[in-house]
Amino acid sequence: MELTGKHVVVTGAGSGIGRACARRFAAEGARVVVADLRLEPAEQVAREIGGIAVQTDVSREREIAALVARARQAGPIDLFFSNAGVPGPPGGPEAPDDELQATWEVNVMAHVWAARALLPEMTERGDGYLLSTASAAGLLTQVSALAYSMTKHAAVAVAEWLSITYADAGIKVSCLCPQAVRTPMLELALEDPIGAAPLLAGGLIEPEDVAAAVVEGLADERFLILPHEDVAHHMALKGSQPERWLRGMRRIVRHARAQTSAE
Repeated sequence: MELTGKHVVVTGAGSGIGRACARRFAAEGARVVVADLRLEPAEQVAREIGGIAVQTDVSREREIAALVARARQAGPIDLFFSNAGVPGPPGGPEAPDDELQATWEVNVMAHVWAARALLPEMTERGDGYLLSTASAAGLLTQVSALAYSMTKHAAVAVAEWLSITYADAGIKVSCLCPQAVRTPMLELALEDPIGAAPLLAGGLIEPEDVAAAVVEGLADERFLILPHEDVAHHMALKGSQPERWLRGMRRIVRHARAQTSAE
């Protein structure tokens, strides 16, 4: 997909990856609807790029439907970037059910609801692009947070299913899976030294680097967009030698725990 002249919606566009992508899409010639839970940051980005700001809570299906309806007032949506996400609670199965459910709604169901709102029109015209942000944690794992890891795995599965099911109807699907990106969400993740060790192993990049990778991936209509090249190598090892991959991850966690205990 070439972005010039395209009508694009980006959720979670008030900061981080969403903001960088909204700016880059506009620089490439797209008309951008900037959606975010917080209206003020969305309005600021929209002013910068000549876009439209819409306050949207993606944990509510009706708000996603309202966002789609508002965006359609400016014309058919060519690309919907379901980017908003939350870190969720740290730790494992002991996390409260309500926090796990809230993470599920934002990190998974928001993608489902966006597809539900968009696919009838897109399939009718035989064209449309669904882009979603999952995470390298959805291809590998996030050792310190079960909620984040399981929901990001599910987000990858949603994108994969949509790609398989709707390709013949003219729908293109891409799934963005970055590792460590300098965003407010990363700052929260780095507070846990156990989880930080594998997260930072692939290097820390800027949101603008991710935006550049997204534009390149869209141009190639690539399903997996991986701003960190090492993620593909880790995926290959995990798929071909899962026991070796698990042993390696356990070593990283043990080393991080030992360092934390020594401090």
